[in-house]
This record gives sequence, structure tokens and C-alpha cells, in this order.
Amino acid sequence: MAIIDSLLNAVITPAYADAAAAPQQGGGMSLMLMFAVFVLFMYFMIWRPQSKRAKEQRNLLNSLTKGDEVITAGGILGKITKVTDQYVVIALNDTVEITMQKGSIVGALPKGTLKSAT
Repeated sequence: MAIIDSLLNAVITPAYADAAAAPQQGGGMSLMLMFAVFVLFMYFMIWRPQSKRAKEQRNLLNSLTKGDEVITAGGILGKITKVTDQYVVIALNDTVEITMQKGSIVGALPKGTLKSAT
């Protein structure tokens, strides 16, 4: 019980009716502890996952080759017929091809997905 009280006192400052009887507060250390916890929370919940997703997207875009089946941000499925530095040409069927920016590709599909989708 004493351990729980000491942990609660570290997080929640106890209120005293008489200011003269109040113990000295060590506010600097608890403030720094809360700030450190906040920074760790931001790192593990926001920055690290975002960085990981960006790295995966960058690797996907760099690994695109002719013949890959992809899906775009707009939901278009197609097969890559030409790759340049910034653009890809995607064949939607035998007669229709579109040119798109590489950044609009959000995923690579397993081979044969287009045949099973139609």
C-alpha cells in the first residue's frame, strides 16, 4: 500500500489545508520525468511507425520493374510496362495504358492477381 501511495504522490501532488504544514515540493524532477515519458510516447507511437512506413514505401518504389502487378492510390490495378525515374506506364488491359507518377503506387500485388480479378 505504501508503494502505491508513493507512486501516486509522484504523479498527483497531494493537497494540504495548511500551507505551513505542506512539505517541500521537488517539482523539477517530476516535471522532467513527465517530459521524458511524453517524448518516449511520441517517439514510439508517432515518429518510429511513420518512419518505418516511409522506408517501406521508398523500398517498394525503388524495386518496381517491368511486369510487376501494382495497385495505385486511386484503386487502379495494372501491370507495369515501362519504368522511368519518376513515372511508370501501367497497362490496364491489352489496349489501355496510362502514365502515372511512381509515388501514386501504394502496393505491389502477387503475380497472377490480375488474371484472377477479371
